[in-house]
Amino acid sequence: MSHEQIVLKIFEFVILLFALSLHEASHAWMASRLGDQTARMLGRVTLNPGKHIDILGTIVIPLVMLFLPGYGQFLIGWAKPTPVNNRNFKHFRRDDILTTLAGPGSNIMAAIACMIVLIGIALIAPNGQLAVHALASGQWGVAFMPGVSIIFPISLIFYIGVWLNLMLTIFNLLPIPPLDGSHVFRHMLPYNWLRYYDSIGIMGLVLILFLGGPIIGFFLTPAITLVDIILLHI
Repeated sequence: MSHEQIVLKIFEFVILLFALSLHEASHAWMASRLGDQTARMLGRVTLNPGKHIDILGTIVIPLVMLFLPGYGQFLIGWAKPTPVNNRNFKHFRRDDILTTLAGPGSNIMAAIACMIVLIGIALIAPNGQLAVHALASGQWGVAFMPGVSIIFPISLIFYIGVWLNLMLTIFNLLPIPPLDGSHVFRHMLPYNWLRYYDSIGIMGLVLILFLGGPIIGFFLTPAITLVDIILLHI
């Protein structure tokens, strides 16, 4: 593995760490706004990664995916679940859904914010358009070439921010327990089905780890393609 590849993987891991922290902090913030202060009292309304790290989901799984051959563009992880006491909600179903969607919603907003920064770089920064167009064309290695402007690695950080946050959004919205999508989907199921649905548990996550690449790619590829088209037309 080259020096450039190692640096790139470090970039991806650090950005993933903060994307996961944003995701969980958003769950905690929304729950607090809707009447449940459980997560806030535990200090979870923060972007400090130390408050959200799950050793397996935040450290081990992402690092294995980053450095194990064959995973490439499939990088996911999860943080320590945000504790929520649904009994504190005034409107149980609505507030539970809003709290659940706050996590993926924050990742979408982060992806849009990174996209706006890239557009600003392309329009304003010296060599910005060249850097952004290179990344949108798949030429990530340009950011590590000797003598290139600092704007290239800076642009790469925000470009990784776009696709990683989109990937986390898609991953978490899959309707498989214990992902966020399952918390929304279970509200649509008949009561007598819930016990069977919830019993899927960790097995669903194991299946996603082994089979999730094509599933996530099915939704992620057109989203990233649209991002690239927009950036290439700046």
